[in-house]
Amino acid sequence: MLREDLFDKVYESLYPILFRISYRITGSRTKAEDLCHEAFIKYLQREEPLPDLEQTKYWLIRVLKNISLNYEKKRARERRAYGRLQKNAPQYSKATEQEFFRDQTRSIVQEALNKLPAKLRMVLVLKEYGALNYKEIANIIGISEGNVKVRAFRARERLAQLLGGEIG
Repeated sequence: MLREDLFDKVYESLYPILFRISYRITGSRTKAEDLCHEAFIKYLQREEPLPDLEQTKYWLIRVLKNISLNYEKKRARERRAYGRLQKNAPQYSKATEQEFFRDQTRSIVQEALNKLPAKLRMVLVLKEYGALNYKEIANIIGISEGNVKVRAFRARERLAQLLGGEIG
């Protein structure tokens, strides 16, 4: 198979899952697309393609995870630096009432996700938005499957507490 054909197959198969993961980490469609494309660029820069689609999937998710976490660190520094400005900036919406409430709900969930520690957020994002099982997550992150389950449980507990405080 030609390298271009292989890339097209990998891109078509894996972009949706990578996008979902990155979007939940970043909370931004534009940034999620950028990070996914950056991961695929790193894939193209590899000397040799990976043996199969499964290994390519795990490799790309690990690359995306690292790129996304680096982005999150940078974004956290920027948030601290520009926190006051962002709080005072007005937000406008031309959306319908239903879209407005859906966007507000997504925003509340994303803010709650952002408040989770990175190690808990990553497990939850890979599980819920990446549709990966515990074993796959353990391989990607490099921890035991049991540790993944514990982190997922703790992440859900904290998220529920955070959302309970936001909604209640």
